[in-house]
Amino acid sequence: MGQSIGRWIRGAALLPVALTAGVLAYAQEDDVATRLAALEETVNGSASAYVDNSYLFLIGGIIVMFMAAGFCMLEAGLVRSKNAAMQSTKNVLLYAVAGLMFWVVGYNMAYPGTTILNGLLGVTPGPWSGGDLSVMSEAGYAPASDWFFQMVFVATAASIVSGTVAERVKIWPFLIFTAILTAVIYPIVVSWEWGGGYLDTVWSFSDFAGSTLVHSVGGWAALVGAIIIGPRTGKYIGNVVHPMPGSNIPLAALGTFILWFGWFGFNGASQLAAGTVADINSVAQIFANTNMAAVGGTLFAMVTTAVLYKGKVDATMVFNGALAGLVSITAEPLTPTMGQAVLIGGVGGVLAVLTVPLLDKFKIDDVVGAIPVHLVCGIWGTLIVAATNDGATYLGQAVGVGLTGVFVVLASTVVWLALKFTIGVRCSLEAEEMGLDKAEIGLEAYPEFSRG
Repeated sequence: MGQSIGRWIRGAALLPVALTAGVLAYAQEDDVATRLAALEETVNGSASAYVDNSYLFLIGGIIVMFMAAGFCMLEAGLVRSKNAAMQSTKNVLLYAVAGLMFWVVGYNMAYPGTTILNGLLGVTPGPWSGGDLSVMSEAGYAPASDWFFQMVFVATAASIVSGTVAERVKIWPFLIFTAILTAVIYPIVVSWEWGGGYLDTVWSFSDFAGSTLVHSVGGWAALVGAIIIGPRTGKYIGNVVHPMPGSNIPLAALGTFILWFGWFGFNGASQLAAGTVADINSVAQIFANTNMAAVGGTLFAMVTTAVLYKGKVDATMVFNGALAGLVSITAEPLTPTMGQAVLIGGVGGVLAVLTVPLLDKFKIDDVVGAIPVHLVCGIWGTLIVAATNDGATYLGQAVGVGLTGVFVVLASTVVWLALKFTIGVRCSLEAEEMGLDKAEIGLEAYPEFSRG
């Protein structure tokens, strides 16, 4: 009896210890379960962000790709009817050439593994490759989604050149120039900033979506081409400018709206991420600022043309005013307020209008107004970044603009002159008068107009 009582007493004494051990064990199991759940949530969140980021690139890339149609419609509407089929064909071909060259050499030059000359030249050779499809990339998005998004950007730069030199450039030399621009010239400039090269590391240069890296590159190349090829026959006789109106203003208006639409992908997807609340809020703000810059460019251009041309509002100037506003905000579409975005775009619209007669004064024939829109407003948009982005300086921005201009002008001059003195770049006078639809591709855009 005494032994039984003793065992009960010892058991009662150990009961708190057993209960404590049980509670601790349960707590440990609960803690492990919580940790596992948190880990699973983290993994799922990481995968979700990976998918969201990749979709941002893919959807943004599709939208930017549609800008190729916008350039095509704008240019086809602003050239004379005898050159509309040629201009349409050039735009389809340049997109294909740009895609091929950016895959073969351009991407790896723009985003090199190694650089030389203090980051001025990437030395990663060969075609781009996407790697293992079964794993998540450490970059946080599908590799091919990034390649696709970057590829449609390079086609934009080539489209800028197409419009400026329209109605007198032959198709084969133009496509050769496009190949070199998209394989070498554009990727080298991109590597200086987006590829982490010289401008990024030394000068803290900032160009969010490409006012300089895309638009000014195309604008400088177009300017050099216009000077070397020369103006259209009859455009300038003495000091008199002879207007050569476009054939289809509604088509040009459609092209403007397509480009306006495409710019949401151009700027919005350049946030490069959509997997967090902050990222998607930033994308939304970029959309809003992009739209308001175009609004400012359109309205300021309208008022400027009304003042300069005795109350008349020039439709083509209004269209280019919208595009000028878009180019101006592209270098920094996130940090400005919406009011600042309107002003930045508005100044761009005024600059575009004022630059047109300046080009005519120097007898530089820009058929669609690409130089005022993409070059002049690209410079303006890049410089004004320092006003709203604390990470940029006016000096750094100016160095980026200047270095890009010098390099692209020199490189484009070499290529255009090499083509001029070998296969020739300009069509014959007879072909120009006939129209390049017949002379270059043998197919007219509006055949019934010429049959009487």
